[in-house]
Amino acid sequence: MPVIARWLLNAVGLMVLPYILNGIRVDSFVAALIAALILGLANALIRPVILFFTLPLNVVTLGLFTFVVNGFMLWLVGLVVKGFHVDSFLSAVFGSILLSILSAVLTRLIR
Repeated sequence: MPVIARWLLNAVGLMVLPYILNGIRVDSFVAALIAALILGLANALIRPVILFFTLPLNVVTLGLFTFVVNGFMLWLVGLVVKGFHVDSFLSAVFGSILLSILSAVLTRLIR
């Protein structure tokens, strides 16, 4: 799937999140587009480094610590992007799980 299509699908997923989870707010679709772009860049550049350094903890938790790292990425984007708000770290963890599910469902629907 082209990069722009995945970016738009993630932005749509970010727009749907507030309807499912109370701890996340998105003010506009433009904010969702920017948040999706920053989240993609953070996942490409920062996430691998964090996963490398937390590898022992990830092995001990049988990979479940990856949910915490994904939540941290979403929480970090909420701090950086104006118009995209994440109330708590727990909301970020649940939001990242829901965003993964939404992204997978939307990708299936598009194909």
